[in-house]
Amino acid sequence: MKNSPFIYGNTVSVHSFTDRETETLKLKSNLLNGINTMIISPRRWGKSSLVEKVIVDIERKSKTHKIVLMDLFAVNSEEEFLEAFAREVIKASSAKWQEWIGSGKDFFKQLIPTISLGLDPATDFNVSFDWKELRKHSEEILNLPETIATKKGIKFIICLDEFQQLASFKDYIAFEKKLRSVWQRQKSVTYCLYGSKRHMMTEIFNNPSKPFYRFGDIMLLQKIESEKWIDFICKSFTDSGKQINETDAALIPRLMKNHSWYVQQLSHYTWNLTSKKATSKEVGLALQELIQANTPLYQREVEIISGTQLNLLKAVVKQETQFTSSSVMQHYLLGTPRNVSKNKISLLNNDIIHEVNGTLEFLDPAFELWFKKQFFNESYLEAL
Repeated sequence: MKNSPFIYGNTVSVHSFTDRETETLKLKSNLLNGINTMIISPRRWGKSSLVEKVIVDIERKSKTHKIVLMDLFAVNSEEEFLEAFAREVIKASSAKWQEWIGSGKDFFKQLIPTISLGLDPATDFNVSFDWKELRKHSEEILNLPETIATKKGIKFIICLDEFQQLASFKDYIAFEKKLRSVWQRQKSVTYCLYGSKRHMMTEIFNNPSKPFYRFGDIMLLQKIESEKWIDFICKSFTDSGKQINETDAALIPRLMKNHSWYVQQLSHYTWNLTSKKATSKEVGLALQELIQANTPLYQREVEIISGTQLNLLKAVVKQETQFTSSSVMQHYLLGTPRNVSKNKISLLNNDIIHEVNGTLEFLDPAFELWFKKQFFNESYLEAL
């Protein structure tokens, strides 16, 4: 039995990647031409998959570019970041672990690294420093890729996922200034910075008072168009020995409002329920399965917000626009205009809602369907 052609929950840089031709070409051109690039979009719209696809293409075709790909989600301090940054840069600089060992004397002047290897150096290689000295000479770490690139005649592309995590560090403001000061002087290193907290990322890169303002090119990732999804879904079914017609395939991106994660997830569930040919019946059953699978997450979402924030979501789902009008505030128990403003900002900052052409919408289309059923008893199967 063939595996599902639809992938969600992991990046899909090689398998199940669809469209993004324009963004792929732009990002690849930027990184190869030394243009720092920041990618901003809501969660699960495909930022990581886009970056990994481009990186795979570059690694396949260029021997002079060395790639560092780091996820900062679990990094909780400046010291942890600096050690991880040094480790990944050293590993990327050469395929030979013997050269990693020599990196201490070759590339550091002020710092003395402790380098350790396990049975498998490729997976068990670590670099550590005295943290007091590390803070004192942090610029030596931040400039490490430029130092290595200059000595070896190579170029580095540094991709940092969940970049906004750095904002949680103690003394981040000073560290942010230091990062910009060091990185902007580098000639052989290009940075690709992206993360899942859209509003934090926007604040970091679009605020003129912040150090990273105009650090490079900002890419605002958009949704993949329905037509592209329909072609992709139909072809994926056919290639895996099953069938779905364009009309039924079109239900999937329409229900999920072209949200990359959910289109892949609903397509997978539909494919999994299909013996030979999928119809709207399989799509409906798949939608029920998807909502059920995600229900614990949606329940937690409404449990952690305030009562007036929940009421504001009710007004949003009912497509209200005049949230501070007396009738809307009274009908939905939104409190005062100040409450409305504060709750709107909070829901926007937490990526629960977003603003499209002046109208507030749920960012998560499946959450919206669940919300309508939970609070207004509207069956999501009616959307079929």
